[in-house]
Amino acid sequence: MKLDLTARLTHRAGRRLTALAAATALVGLAACSSGGSDDGDAGENDAAAMADYAADTTFKATEPVTFSMLWTDWPETPITDSWEVFDEIEERTNVSLDLTNIPFSDAVEKRSLLISSGDAPDIIPLIYTGDEQQFAASGAVLPLSDYEEHMPNFRKYVEEWDLGDMVDNLRQADGKYYMTPGLQEVSVPTFTLLIRKDIFDEVGAKVPETWDELRDGLEKIKAAYPDSTPLADGFEGASMLNYAAHAFGTVAGWGFGNGTFYDEDSGEFVYAATSDGYKDMVEYFHGLVEDGLLDTESFTAANDGSGTVTEKFAAGQVFAASGANGTVNDFSTALDATVGKGNYEVVQIAPPGGEAGQVVEPRNFWNGFMLTSEAKNHPNFIAMLQFLDWLYYSPEARDLLRWGVEGETYTKTDGKYTLNPEFSLDAFSINPDAQTDILKDLGYSNDVLAGSTESRALKESYNAPQYVEYIDSVLSTRTPRDPFPPAPLDETELEQASLLATPLKDTVDTNTLRFILGERPLSEWDAYVGELESQNLQGYLDLINGARERYADENG
Repeated sequence: MKLDLTARLTHRAGRRLTALAAATALVGLAACSSGGSDDGDAGENDAAAMADYAADTTFKATEPVTFSMLWTDWPETPITDSWEVFDEIEERTNVSLDLTNIPFSDAVEKRSLLISSGDAPDIIPLIYTGDEQQFAASGAVLPLSDYEEHMPNFRKYVEEWDLGDMVDNLRQADGKYYMTPGLQEVSVPTFTLLIRKDIFDEVGAKVPETWDELRDGLEKIKAAYPDSTPLADGFEGASMLNYAAHAFGTVAGWGFGNGTFYDEDSGEFVYAATSDGYKDMVEYFHGLVEDGLLDTESFTAANDGSGTVTEKFAAGQVFAASGANGTVNDFSTALDATVGKGNYEVVQIAPPGGEAGQVVEPRNFWNGFMLTSEAKNHPNFIAMLQFLDWLYYSPEARDLLRWGVEGETYTKTDGKYTLNPEFSLDAFSINPDAQTDILKDLGYSNDVLAGSTESRALKESYNAPQYVEYIDSVLSTRTPRDPFPPAPLDETELEQASLLATPLKDTVDTNTLRFILGERPLSEWDAYVGELESQNLQGYLDLINGARERYADENG
C-alpha cells in the first residue's frame, strides 16, 4: 500500500515502537519459564498465528496483520520516508506496525497518561525493569509470564545465556511478571571511568584497579599539572556514584533504585544511604574535593553548554571522567582539535574496586516491553506474541535490526559482520565517508529496535576494538554483585512506599552532594541519619522487608 510522506512516517514510527515493545514482552515471558502457563481465553485469538512456529525459524503471519505500538521519537534520528526497516519487517513477517508517536523529551509522562486513560496501543516498548510495577499493580498490563509457551526464542536464549534466575526476579506480588526485558549474553556497566592513559603513563601512575589507586594517580597528575582538577563526572555525580557504590558495598546515584540494600548477615533490607559503606564512599569523594582532585562543577552540572567536561578534557584540565562508549568518541574528537590525532590515548577501564572487592553491578537486562491488558482481546494475539518473539529474540531479526539485509547492506563471514563500503553507520564511526547511513537513511541500528537482545558477537560487531577490550577486562577481572531477593509490593503498598520514598531520596540526594562538596561537615553524619529516621525510614523498611518475607513464604 502506497502512503503519502506524512502517513508513511507515522506508519513507520508505529512499527518501530511495536518492535521495541516486543523486546520487553519477550523477556517477561522468559521469567515465567519456571511457573507454567495459563492462556486464559487467548487460545481463541489465534488468527494468523503459525501452527508450527519454533525457535530459529522465521515468523510469518498466515495473513496480513497490523499491531499497534507506542513509538518514542528520538530527536537526533527522526523517522524518514526512506526507512526501509519497516518494509523489510513487513515483507518477512506479514506484519505492519501502527504507531502512536510520543516525543523522547516527555515520553515517560505521556506513556503513563496513555496507559492510565486506556488509550495506549497494545505494545508498550522501552520499558526498563521496575517501570512496570505501577501498571502491574493496577491491572493495566498483562502478566506476560502466562504466555511463555508462545515465545520459543525467548525461552531458548534465557536458558542458553543462564538468565532464568534474573527473569524470576521480575515477578510481582502475585508471582507473575508483567514486562519482558531485552536479553544480553554478556552484561558490563555502560558507564565507567575514562582516562587519559598517556598522561597516567607520563606521571608514572598505573591504570587504576581500585579507587585508592585512582587517587594515587590523580595526586601524581595534580603535581605535574597543578592547574588541573583531574577527575570529573559530567552527570551531576549520578554516573560516578552509581558505579563507585558497588566497590563500597552500597548503591547510589543512578543505581539508587528504591534506596534499599540487602544485608546478607541480617537477612534484611537496610537503607543504603545510612550504611557504613555509603558513608565511606561519601568520605572518599569529599577527600578528593578537599585536595583539589575532583571537579566540583561536574557534580552539579550536566555535560552540556559551556565549560563542559568534554571541553575540559580537550583543554588538559581533566584527565579522567565518567562516560560510556560514545563518550570516548566525543573526547577523542575534542582532543583531535587540541593535541592532535595520535598524541593521546583515551581508555575505558573497568570500574575500580574497593572495600567490597572488585565488584560491579549485577548482570542487567536491556529495555523490553509490556502489553496492555486489552491486547489479549486482539484477534491476532497469539500471532502478536510469536511476532514479538521473532523480532526480539531470533538471531535473524537481531542481525536485521542492527545491520540491515545480509548481502545488501552487510556481509557476514565466519561470524564477522562487515558493513558494505557504500553504507555508513555514523553513530559508531563506521565507513564515515559513505553517503548512505543505515540508521539515518534506512532505519537500521535505531534506538528503539536494535540492541534490545544481543549475543556477545553482535554487541562486539559494531563497537570499536577498545570497547571489546573493555568488555574482556570487566568479564575477566570483576565480579557482578548478586541480585537482591525479590520484594514485590502490592498496589496499596506501592502507594505507601512512594509517599515515603520520595522525601527520603530528596534528603539523601541533597545531603550526599553537600557532604561531598564540603557544604555540610561529615561530623553531622549522625544528625543526617536522624533526619531520615524522622521521615519514617523504619516504616518504609518495614514495607520492603514485609514484602520480601511474604514473597519468600509464598514462593518457597
